[in-house]
Amino acid sequence: MILDEIKEFTKQFLQETEQEKIHLISHFDTDGITSAAIFVKTLEKLGKQFSVKILKSLTKEDIDEFPDDKTIVILDLGSSHLNELSKLKNKVFIIDHHEIKNQIPSPNIKIVNPHLIQEYENLCAAELTYLVSREISDENKDLAHLALIGRVGDIMDSKINKTTSMILKDSNVIIKTGLLIYPSTRPLDKALEYSSRPFIPGVTGNPRGVFELLKEAEIERVGKTFKALIDLNKKEMKNLCTAALLRLSGKEKAQEYIGNLYLVKFFNKIEDARELSAIINACSRMEQPSTSLMVCLGNHEARKKAEKIYLKYRQHIIAGLKHIEQHQKIQGKEYVIINVKDKIKDTLIGTLASILSFSSIYKEGTIIIGMAYNEDKIKISTRMAGRNPKSTRNLKKLMESVTNVIGGESGGHQKAAGCIIDKQDEEKFIDLIKDKLEFEIVKI
Repeated sequence: MILDEIKEFTKQFLQETEQEKIHLISHFDTDGITSAAIFVKTLEKLGKQFSVKILKSLTKEDIDEFPDDKTIVILDLGSSHLNELSKLKNKVFIIDHHEIKNQIPSPNIKIVNPHLIQEYENLCAAELTYLVSREISDENKDLAHLALIGRVGDIMDSKINKTTSMILKDSNVIIKTGLLIYPSTRPLDKALEYSSRPFIPGVTGNPRGVFELLKEAEIERVGKTFKALIDLNKKEMKNLCTAALLRLSGKEKAQEYIGNLYLVKFFNKIEDARELSAIINACSRMEQPSTSLMVCLGNHEARKKAEKIYLKYRQHIIAGLKHIEQHQKIQGKEYVIINVKDKIKDTLIGTLASILSFSSIYKEGTIIIGMAYNEDKIKISTRMAGRNPKSTRNLKKLMESVTNVIGGESGGHQKAAGCIIDKQDEEKFIDLIKDKLEFEIVKI
């Protein structure tokens, strides 16, 4: 049971860090940032001395720079670097949900990870971090909403398990059913125009297409503006869903685009968890992870700054999607390689690959491989098209098999993974990945 593992992990953490300073490492996406915020709040309540570092990815160079005199706590990272971490003299505590690359090689590492538990539950890092925090003190139940935002950020909200249900109760979330676009608390025309999950052909990024859809759904302005999604009545919501689904391929996939809207209390008002997740993610992707963290910690000035960054980020996303649409791609039978080179930020390529994977552009199971330059490196993000693709292919193992040949760092999950390689290996990577995927298709 995951809760038993959490209890033992927490007990060891409290015992072994009683007089220790903490160096906290976390990932820069929404799940990692919300995890960091939960742990920062928890450490503050414990009166611990700590430092925080947010990373795009954990590399051997990062590990070499860890301070020698502090206990290391790693959130939403670390499961692919157990061998390197075992060489440290520090005590290391890891809370992560990514697949384990190696067996735990050293007693200096304590880890909680659902993949190590017989009764597996699909939990994100923020949920696991919250469970540790909750085990430390019931007073930390006021952090449950951050765990929910982390789960939404990792696109894990469509299937609710037993442990997640408990966290939802702690968070006092309001749940409504409707079209899965955000922000659900703002005028519907703007939410539709900037909708990227799902990407609605002819509507996303197209004001005229938005008004045509709303006219078709018989949703009219109230005064000078449109209602917010959460304010629609049942008939309006049904009409909106029908009009949107007609523009998305495959009626059998309707349930992928209709689901729960999670409304949480944040900054003393009701907000859409998807929008909060997107704002947090946007700041990090625009190289402002400290702003992301401060938003989660409740800083009002950071929230104002984050809104401006989010607007700029959405413009980058729309421009990125248009660039991808207009430029040549390497298309295989069940895969597509999108090499944007230096035309799109490397921090955005994973988001764009995710958007395309949830769109109707590629059939379910298609492997989407995005590539973008980062100085002398290339960031590669892979996604499996479809909200819940049934393909047995494992993208994490695919990335590992490539970096084992040409070098680099890899990590991720079965349906969403990535790696970082040297820029000089660009063509080598493309040739190798094509060979592997063509061979897999033939073998299947």
